[in-house]
Amino acid sequence: MVFSAMLTLAHSGTSNATFIVYENAYTNFTTPQFLLRSGTTQPLRYSSGAVLTTERSTFLVNTTAILPSQEVFRSLSLPLQIILSAAMIFILLVSFLGNFVVCLMVYQKAAMRSAINILLASLAFADMLLAVLNMPFALITIITTQWIFGDIFCRVSAMFFWLFVIEGVAILLIISIDRFLIIVQRQDKLNPYRAKILIVISWAASFVVAFPLSVGNPNLQIPSRAPQCVFGYSTSPGYRAYVIIILLISFFIPFLVMLYSFMGILNTVRHNAVRIHSHPDSICLSQASKLGLMSLQRPFQMNIDMSFKTRAFTTILILFLVFIVCWAPFTTYSLIATFNSHFYYKHNFFEISTWLLWLCYLKSALNPLIYYWRIKKFHDACLDLMPKYFKFLPQLPGHTRRRIRPSAIYVCGEHRSVV
Repeated sequence: MVFSAMLTLAHSGTSNATFIVYENAYTNFTTPQFLLRSGTTQPLRYSSGAVLTTERSTFLVNTTAILPSQEVFRSLSLPLQIILSAAMIFILLVSFLGNFVVCLMVYQKAAMRSAINILLASLAFADMLLAVLNMPFALITIITTQWIFGDIFCRVSAMFFWLFVIEGVAILLIISIDRFLIIVQRQDKLNPYRAKILIVISWAASFVVAFPLSVGNPNLQIPSRAPQCVFGYSTSPGYRAYVIIILLISFFIPFLVMLYSFMGILNTVRHNAVRIHSHPDSICLSQASKLGLMSLQRPFQMNIDMSFKTRAFTTILILFLVFIVCWAPFTTYSLIATFNSHFYYKHNFFEISTWLLWLCYLKSALNPLIYYWRIKKFHDACLDLMPKYFKFLPQLPGHTRRRIRPSAIYVCGEHRSVV
């Protein structure tokens, strides 16, 4: 004895349905087509009540159908919603205001338009757009416990998210390679014009990588099991290949390149520090010529400030460490969710994805604070832009000397020296 039924579900809830019993050998449940998504489908789960059967009769079955996304939304308690919402509001405000000030300073002050500052302004612009075009909608989703912006915008928001993320990573990668060339390879070739060209190329490349998400290729699950569209479980080879490619581009390859660069920089700085401390009263002939000191007729002494030498590199290293701490968990989570159905369909997946997304967004808020803390020009320019009654932030100690040339400070010749 088997029955056939057609279920039509508008929302989660309990419904009473009447079924006709036939004598046959199969059961057929038909699920509405709007619940079926290629590669990301999770069937509805039904809990049936007691069934009274006769040889040929009509009976009442109590069934409960639960939509996966709504089941996950209910796993967030009200206190947790308040905490997550408050954290997102703080991150959003700091990200937008802090990065806006960075962009404004570089735009208004000609003295701030060095190659590195232009690159940092592009990074700040990407973080600011992330705060405007992604964070508010994730915040509303946490408050309303459902995605209310439609399928199309869900895909577009996913494209924006990865566009700004990849652009930010590309800028960090460019700066790291520039530091490596200056300190290790003794090449200082980056100027404002070349920096602008690299920015245009990085934005174009980031858009090419992220654009397929906006047209549904790969097709993300909508509504998502997260505050925004994220990668979920799929058996599609094309879907999995795209996830691997975008994670390689946005995290793994930049991580390895930047790690190699910083290891080389640290080794060179340590080697030069030993050499400078061994000959504190000397300076290389090659560097003396660069500094215009060969015309001096008397012996001279030059005290190289090691803290000045390493401060810019240390700032980039801090940005790199923040990037690793904020993005490594989300990258791991995206990979596991794509290849492991058990993890993706866990009852607390929405909570896990929310915390990890918030950690990613935190990087955008920390970057302008790092600029203010570590870069004196940004610190002073920020104070100049603020009204007098807001100038309560502490002053940075000391006076930074005028920067001559990075390659003239970081390296020294092997043999001859001026005494």
